[in-house]
Amino acid sequence: MSRKYFGTDGVRGRVGLNPITPEFALLLAQAAGRVLKRQTTDGEVGVFIAKDTRVSGYMLEAALQAGFLSAGVDVVLGGPLPTPAVAYLTRAQRLSAGVVISASHNPFYDNGIKFFSSQGTKLPDDVELQIEKEMDRGYLCVDSAQLGKARRLDDASGRYVEFCKSTFPSDMDLRGLKIYVDAANGAAYHIAFDVYHELGATVVCEGNEPNGFNINEGVGATHTNDLPERVRKADCDIGIALDGDADRVIMADTARVYDGDQLLYVMARDRLARGKKIKGVVGTLMTNYAIEKKIQEIGLDFHRAKVGDRYVLQVMKEKGLLLGGEGSGHIIVLDKQTTGDGIVSSLQVLAVMRRTRKTLQDLLSDVQLTPQVLINRRFKAGYKWDEDEVLKEKTAQASERLAGRGRVLIRASGTEPLIRVMVETSDKEEAVAIAEELATVIPVAQ
Repeated sequence: MSRKYFGTDGVRGRVGLNPITPEFALLLAQAAGRVLKRQTTDGEVGVFIAKDTRVSGYMLEAALQAGFLSAGVDVVLGGPLPTPAVAYLTRAQRLSAGVVISASHNPFYDNGIKFFSSQGTKLPDDVELQIEKEMDRGYLCVDSAQLGKARRLDDASGRYVEFCKSTFPSDMDLRGLKIYVDAANGAAYHIAFDVYHELGATVVCEGNEPNGFNINEGVGATHTNDLPERVRKADCDIGIALDGDADRVIMADTARVYDGDQLLYVMARDRLARGKKIKGVVGTLMTNYAIEKKIQEIGLDFHRAKVGDRYVLQVMKEKGLLLGGEGSGHIIVLDKQTTGDGIVSSLQVLAVMRRTRKTLQDLLSDVQLTPQVLINRRFKAGYKWDEDEVLKEKTAQASERLAGRGRVLIRASGTEPLIRVMVETSDKEEAVAIAEELATVIPVAQ
């Protein structure tokens, strides 16, 4: 059964257009509330709601709150919080589900609604399908005596700060380290500084002045080309860039940027060196080929999942593994957090640096990434890329041309109307030429 609304990371779109409207949000919350109530023995359901810093968050928060309350579900409000904070606080407060109002790394005019289970993990596909089916029943309000109640969780951000700090080794600190933090004018704007500072670091923080419209605007984990320069200008030792909802992290020193693939390798090799139980690592179809080879060289299994942290987590659970992630900076460390967490992941890398007394450049000196070229093509409405015979033929030709020395991957984004064309080979000029040739086949939206 195909989904009507849920993508790989909840419901997402342009604010004011279906499905990101207050009317839809209210019906979605009502439907989710009814599904959640059916899963309990006593009908008692509580839901945690938080948001990032987009101006539309106020509108959607009110609509979701009204929807849950009208379904007889109690609501706990957390205000602006990172997505992983919702995963943690839903679990810590023993609530039935968590809801995040965020479009992650997208511009402010987009927004989204994503759910977490009582265990702090993304909702299973079958539950999302149940919610979609329940929405077909339309607006239904319980009797007044059965309406839910709402309350605000005091110091929700402080509770999450303490949780993040607890994932860092208790016998270590960050004293003597000067850290540059880019909070993307997003959900961690009031949290990231406190975490690193309270662990002893000197912190220079930018991207921490949200105004409702500047989330991810030239800052954050998707704008890191000049991150080394910013680290250098701030006279810092290391840079940490989060995205709008702080579930991604990219790091840099004064010379280089280090993506999620590289940070994942640093964590895996450190665990192996310390004799920790680790059988393998999960990456995605986009994970750099060099990372796959290095992980295998140190004696660990490497598994590729579909792109999207929900699929990474799915394979991790199937294989019984604790580490997985994506080059984009979604990294899941299952014995520390139930979902991707930019701050927690960065702390694991910082712990390796402190433990080994090495820089990131030292830790990754043996890794030479294979050049990857990625072109995002916003496609014309109605275009079915997987049925385009010309694209299929040209992709097959390119794959044959690169056989044994590279690869081609074409896939649709799960959150935006984009086709992503990726070509990976040691000759970057060749990769650019092939990617551009394939991208021109895809009809562009006007």
